[in-house]
Amino acid sequence: MIETDTEWFRAESTYSDPSIAETTIPRMFFDSADRNGPRDAQWYKGGVYDRSLTPDVLPSATAGEFAAVTYAEMADIVRSLAVGFRELGVERDDRVGIYADTRMEWAQSDLALLSAGATVTTVYTESSAEQTRYLLDDPDAVGVVCEDAALLDTLVGIEGDLDLEFIVVIDEYEGYADRDDILSLADVCERGSEAYDESSFEGWIDDQSMDELASLIYTSGTTGKPKGVKLTHRNFRANVNQVRRRFADRPDRTDDVPTLGPETRALSFLPLAHVYERTSGHFVMFASGATVAYAESTDTVADDLATVRPTSATSVPRIYERVFATMREQASGSDVRESIFEWAVDVAREYARSDSPGIGLRAKHALADRLVYSSVKETMGGNVEMFISGGGSLSQRLAELFEGMGLPIHEGYGLTETAPVVSTNPPDDLRSGTLGPPLANIEAKLDPSVVSSDQRANAEGAIGELLLRGPNVTDGYWNRPDATDGAFTDPAEGEGDEPWFRSGDIVEIAEDGYLVYHDRLKQLIVLDTGKNIAPGPIEDEFATSERIAQAMVVGDNEKFITALFVPDTEALERWAERNDLDLPEEREAIATDERVREWVRAEIDAVNESLASHERIKEFRLIGTEWTPDNDMLTPSMKLKRRNVLEAYDDKIEEMYGRD
Repeated sequence: MIETDTEWFRAESTYSDPSIAETTIPRMFFDSADRNGPRDAQWYKGGVYDRSLTPDVLPSATAGEFAAVTYAEMADIVRSLAVGFRELGVERDDRVGIYADTRMEWAQSDLALLSAGATVTTVYTESSAEQTRYLLDDPDAVGVVCEDAALLDTLVGIEGDLDLEFIVVIDEYEGYADRDDILSLADVCERGSEAYDESSFEGWIDDQSMDELASLIYTSGTTGKPKGVKLTHRNFRANVNQVRRRFADRPDRTDDVPTLGPETRALSFLPLAHVYERTSGHFVMFASGATVAYAESTDTVADDLATVRPTSATSVPRIYERVFATMREQASGSDVRESIFEWAVDVAREYARSDSPGIGLRAKHALADRLVYSSVKETMGGNVEMFISGGGSLSQRLAELFEGMGLPIHEGYGLTETAPVVSTNPPDDLRSGTLGPPLANIEAKLDPSVVSSDQRANAEGAIGELLLRGPNVTDGYWNRPDATDGAFTDPAEGEGDEPWFRSGDIVEIAEDGYLVYHDRLKQLIVLDTGKNIAPGPIEDEFATSERIAQAMVVGDNEKFITALFVPDTEALERWAERNDLDLPEEREAIATDERVREWVRAEIDAVNESLASHERIKEFRLIGTEWTPDNDMLTPSMKLKRRNVLEAYDDKIEEMYGRD
């Protein structure tokens, strides 16, 4: 068993406040609304959507600016929508999909459907028509809340394969006047407002059981057909309590420790269709009385950070890598500016690694803060106390850089099946390069039988597949008993009668029970020599590279390691201009240009110096197209779809191994 015996963890384990309780998600929200009525619950940006709720339900926001919804106002909207959905025929245990980008109305619809007793199933807007059909057909969805006219057209095109009773559109739309089963969100809100009865509504909430299904969230499908993870109100509520205990303004904490509470203002931009943002950036925030501001899109995060001036934001490693790349690009233009930036980067990392920086390092850090860090923090609004990272492995070098600049990233770990947070670095004792210890009330242990001697040799502590138990852990997958059985240990293998959930991740236990991520069990590369190699740590070495934007290591059943790289376009253009090089205009031609290959090779050679001989990249190919969710190379939560990349570039891989 993994145990943490520190003063802060003992305080966490026994902490309680009004936001921590054994209640359903709707009751959690309405209790918070009662406590925080006049406080801002949501900020929404004007000029982005043609919202059906404005101006009758909410005032329109000025284009480019944010308007606020208080907790009392949000609660009224949620109540009206919940009754409106009931008026449409939604009954307890009905599955209803939400098919929209992250925005104010996503959260309101989610809480309303849960209040009406429905089970919410989520669909990414990037999903193809066929994927959308599957994600609604598999759970037998009776209705869908979609974003706009374009997604409405998609639904109408596939509805012959579904059994939908209604479609609700968040934005204004045209057409379909002859369809009384297609309504705007404002229509639903109006129906609910007219039919609202307090005693009936409260009866629905009181009748809900903690063990009722709250949501079906489908896995990303990186390793096969998406599976619907069953998450109950108990699963979500337990995880809210667990996260709240770790980040609350507890009595044992000093004023300089960053916390989450009513004074928190968070910027939300990750997909709410993913459990990570749904719990951490949504349920936890509303339980805590925080304000959630919704970014226009992931492309406008930089501008929205400056406008919203958040104290916190939840993100995935890829976004932090982009932020760093932007910082580096802004520092370009002259050799002096670039040299100062690189010096400041080194100082930040040294400062983060030092337990007790001496006077010389403190002086260098103060100078670097004046020259670089302060301007970086100001571009992010100037109020950020902490970032949260999950959904993938964060480069330790990148984490140390942000920590050293005074923008700490608290990396954590979780799974859809655990609702999702298992561990995260505590504000009291952040340790870059780790995932923090498991949250209170989560049992964790390792199965060492699945790791190789190579993996054990590369770990300082105990290592194995992480096994988990706790009230936040799912009891299985929707209509997939085979997958459910395979995801849990046989009860005879564990203590007691309750089986352990197999995470599928190789994890090491460091000092004080802090977890260190190694790699996904199914993604381990086994060379034909028998050597086991984790691709993730090698790929993370390029996270702060100026020359490489994306990397994927290859080599399963091969003699040596190779890799596919997407070069950093902006850095490449600067390098070409500085050296007066005339590069091809076509990206694919650039990817085969020998001068560009040599430029990238220098970076690979530098990384290879830090790797064991069998881990070193012997051959590589450049890819001219960025990997994105749109081209199905990344999941909507920005995880690499390795199988898709392997299939798309099979010819290049064959070339690297001399089989072309």
